[in-house]
Amino acid sequence: MEYNKIISVTGMPGLFELMSARADGAVVRSLEDGTTKFASTRQHQFSHLESIEIYTNTENVNLRDILLEMKNSKETMPENNADAKTIKAYFEKVHPDMDFDRVFNSDMKKMIKWFRILEKNNVDYSVQEETAAEEISGEEEK
Repeated sequence: MEYNKIISVTGMPGLFELMSARADGAVVRSLEDGTTKFASTRQHQFSHLESIEIYTNTENVNLRDILLEMKNSKETMPENNADAKTIKAYFEKVHPDMDFDRVFNSDMKKMIKWFRILEKNNVDYSVQEETAAEEISGEEEK
């Protein structure tokens, strides 16, 4: 499954794979239970995970970068019901540059929950559009 097809839908828990989009909404498949449903744009807003950025003390970083750091980290991930101090301590080790004044505990909990969902579904974090764009620009140079 490709990372660029994963979305978050307001009012619906978890993450979804975007199956098809229409002017009045989208058909989405839940990554948790596999159910497929129509989500109307009248009731829901959609956020592609690849468009989400996380505040840091320097420049904002893409959520993908944080997820990759979580995947490559040797740190033990906190449980879902862990307290705020434990979660903050985990992210201080995984991404110490994170701006903890603007990234709230609820955001960090959501990142952990989403990471588990993505790992369970074997989502590929690699950047496919950029590699394709690099190949195209490389061919134009020849």
